[in-house]
Amino acid sequence: MCGIIGYCGHRPAVPVILEGLRRLEYRGYDSAGVAFLQQGALHVVRAEGKLANLERRLGEQNVFLATSGIGHTRWATHGLPVEKNAHPHTDAARRLAVIHNGIIENFQEIKNGLQACGCVFASDTDTEVLAHLLASFMDQGLGIEKALSRTLDRVEGTYALVVVCLDEPGVLYAARKSSPLVLGVGVGENFLASDIPAFLPYTRDVVFLEDGEMVRIDAASWRVMDAATLAPVDKDVRRITWDVAAAQKGGYKHFMLKEIFEQPKVIADCMAGRVDVAAGRAILPELAALPRPERLFIVACGTSFHAGLWGMYVLERWAGVPTRVEIASEFRYRDPILLPGDVVVAISQSGETADTLAGVRLARERGAKVIGLCNVVGSSLARESDVVFYTQAGPEISVASTKAMCSQLTALTLLAVHLGEVGGRMSRQDRMDCLHGLCRLPGILEAELPGMRERACLLAKAHSEATSFLYLGRGPYYPLALEGALKLKEISYIHAEGYAAGEMKHGPIALIDPRFPTFALAPVDELFPKVKSNLEEVQARGGRIIALTNPGGDLRVDDVWEVPRSFGPLSAFLMLPALQLFAYEMADYLGKDVDQPRNLAKSVTVE
Repeated sequence: MCGIIGYCGHRPAVPVILEGLRRLEYRGYDSAGVAFLQQGALHVVRAEGKLANLERRLGEQNVFLATSGIGHTRWATHGLPVEKNAHPHTDAARRLAVIHNGIIENFQEIKNGLQACGCVFASDTDTEVLAHLLASFMDQGLGIEKALSRTLDRVEGTYALVVVCLDEPGVLYAARKSSPLVLGVGVGENFLASDIPAFLPYTRDVVFLEDGEMVRIDAASWRVMDAATLAPVDKDVRRITWDVAAAQKGGYKHFMLKEIFEQPKVIADCMAGRVDVAAGRAILPELAALPRPERLFIVACGTSFHAGLWGMYVLERWAGVPTRVEIASEFRYRDPILLPGDVVVAISQSGETADTLAGVRLARERGAKVIGLCNVVGSSLARESDVVFYTQAGPEISVASTKAMCSQLTALTLLAVHLGEVGGRMSRQDRMDCLHGLCRLPGILEAELPGMRERACLLAKAHSEATSFLYLGRGPYYPLALEGALKLKEISYIHAEGYAAGEMKHGPIALIDPRFPTFALAPVDELFPKVKSNLEEVQARGGRIIALTNPGGDLRVDDVWEVPRSFGPLSAFLMLPALQLFAYEMADYLGKDVDQPRNLAKSVTVE
């Protein structure tokens, strides 16, 4: 989950690296560091905390002569987030420096062996063994390519790593296994990074590296090889169509707010070329090669898991396909029964979520076909799935995911309509009504978002002293209750729990008192009378209530928040941003770091 950037070129390297690290800081911000060669020496500068601390240290030095180097922002796995554990890490002779994203699972075994040979470690990290092990092979007379190959053969776990070495000034080596790493191809300069925005101001031409590949770059050339055999590997250069403006705040206070307000465009972009309203058809040529599934398993983590839960309702209701939703970290470690005809839908915004990818590999080993639903072209999930359904949401920078879920709901709606037509479960009129409602959503949401934000701001201030929240929902709005609670706790640090409203009497009602507010999703649908009864039970115990509902519901609670009604469960598209805005305004009012909440990182690329 750390941020990695490497640069070889004609510009002063350190400013380029720092700029890249700023664009990657959402991936890790416990500490940061850079390494570069200048005047025949290897320089390493590191700092605990945010990137600004590193910038201050570098500002005290002359760093403008180096034209190659590496940089890293860390999300701690092994060792406390203190300076000695910050990357880059060096060998004892400071001959080389390494940055690393991932986990070396057998690091203790390797470390014990190196210490027995007299090696002294300066950190508590697993990464430092890479530097010392690589140096030990080089001390045996191996060149850096062969030494790195031998090192990777010894380690177990996941990694994206980049190495700078005094033996080859102006050259970087890198490799990956189950952690993201991309090569940026420029003119007279080349880049390595864990995510494209790091180098997007300089080039849109990228090479996606696969597991088990190693790459060598200098200012004028790049070469990919098999990490085990060092045999050359042919790679295609791909062009990124979105630009740097899409990865900038654009006048908004936070990326999260910007990305909430981008959701009308996200819905439209995900539908583009995929909807024929007059025919009542979702056009998904990606799925043409797959037969209609007998059962669906949706595998995902976090917000994507909540999107999958919502998708289960529409897939079963409209498509008539039995659907089970699995938390990827549970799915991968049990013994799931996958039968012929089963299809796994793996959902991940980044396409690099470690547990979801492990679930995909397990499913494929057992003969199941996999539909990868993700946002990032060329990601690991895209490459490892049988079929890829891109959500086309554009870059999502804020750690708290918002527009990604909106795009996933859109994609799942289209999938349900498509399967509903293929299986004859959903009538043409229902398909037309659904797709018409979906097409109307961008305009409705565009008009509603400013007022939603104002209402969210008022409600957040009114409830800012709460230390816990209960979120309630039924049917397809139960997953939204889970997501609303997740958003509130991950960015405001207020404890919140999402519950199916019908379960309230089975325990949570014991918590209700005047200091414990309830946020209820109460759309005016067939389950509205049930939710209304649940809220009366809360009121009877003195609980304060915010009810997110539609006009005509006639709810008498402390705070009624109305949003327009849409076709069937599509009202979720209007309730979701309201939940996101409430969490955002609460966190902003309380002075929290909205885009970089503590202890979290954007892409969970390690277990």
